[in-house]
Amino acid sequence: MTKFTIAFKLSAVLAACATCFTVQAAEPLKIGLVLPMSGPFSAYGKQIEHGARLYLQQSGGSFSGRKVELIIKDDTGVAPEISKRAAQELVVKDKVDILAGFGLTPSAFAVAPLATEAKKPMIVMNAATSAITTKSEYILRVSHTLPQVTAPIATWAAKNNIKKVYTLVADYGPGQDAEAQFKKTFTAAGGEVVGEVRTPVKNPDFAPFLQKIKDAKPQAVFLFVPPGEQTIAFTKGFAERDLAKAGIRIIATGDLTGEDVIDGVGDNALGIVNSMQYSEAHNSPENKAYVAAYYKAYPKDRPDFMSVSGYDGMQLIAKTLEKTGGDATGDKFMAAAKGLAWISPRGPISIDPQTRDIVQTIYIRKVEKVAGKLQNVEFESQANVKDPGKQ
Repeated sequence: MTKFTIAFKLSAVLAACATCFTVQAAEPLKIGLVLPMSGPFSAYGKQIEHGARLYLQQSGGSFSGRKVELIIKDDTGVAPEISKRAAQELVVKDKVDILAGFGLTPSAFAVAPLATEAKKPMIVMNAATSAITTKSEYILRVSHTLPQVTAPIATWAAKNNIKKVYTLVADYGPGQDAEAQFKKTFTAAGGEVVGEVRTPVKNPDFAPFLQKIKDAKPQAVFLFVPPGEQTIAFTKGFAERDLAKAGIRIIATGDLTGEDVIDGVGDNALGIVNSMQYSEAHNSPENKAYVAAYYKAYPKDRPDFMSVSGYDGMQLIAKTLEKTGGDATGDKFMAAAKGLAWISPRGPISIDPQTRDIVQTIYIRKVEKVAGKLQNVEFESQANVKDPGKQ
């Protein structure tokens, strides 16, 4: 064999290998979203999907040279077995690179062991129980935890002469987290919890609980229920039973007055003071651009905190792949994602390298009418808030 023949064959092999690498790099990036797209929590899925698709659209449909395919599975809400089955299909049948979504805590808990077994990054875009990120080393969260958004409103209440509070929370992970953190922070600041109740996650009758609250005569009720129908039902009952006239205020996490539900709540929402990481009215160039783009893409809907989590979840994936050169394999992806920081429509955010939870500013807001529209108007903020549930 001549030197020329050897050189020719070697160059052909190298060319073939280069082609293989190019094809591999250009393979589509498959992201599987497990979301409640039907049932009572379908608004969660819609908002998260909207935010995710908006970021993908703005990115030209690809991350680090890989075309992105979104595959959505409907888990219908609080149905962990359905969530688990949907995730299994995404991993085994659809061969996704990344799992994402997770509108509610039971969904995230059910899928966490699968993420560990398959070594797939799992991006939580809403589910807010503190312990979720402890269930798998492959979980990252871009939304919030209930302790993270609860502690600031408890601190605000104690500083603003609210001394006696009654707590009402939904009886599942996020509600229990919110209740525990509120009591811890509020009592440490000198406040008193004069009563507490946990309500069913599905279809609660608030009437007897509202009467108990009125009879206890607190200065405020701290509230956490799944946003949507329950928010509307509680605030309507609160108004009908004249609790405000009895001198009782509502303080809450910002889920209660999210932009996707606030118009349904109507004027009953006016004056509610709450704490959250995002408001449509947030005054920053990034948010103004986001809101304008969102209304252009989805003119019938309002952007809320869940849509921003969908948006930032995709942004996290894109920025991580920039660091890995497009490699989405579990361990490389997780190592690159830890400590990432960027400017979101909500403000500065980062991923805590120890807990894999989000670090962000929490805003104290009051519901007001701005140009005839109900808005969460920010008037105080606390920067760089970590999840106190892990401290």
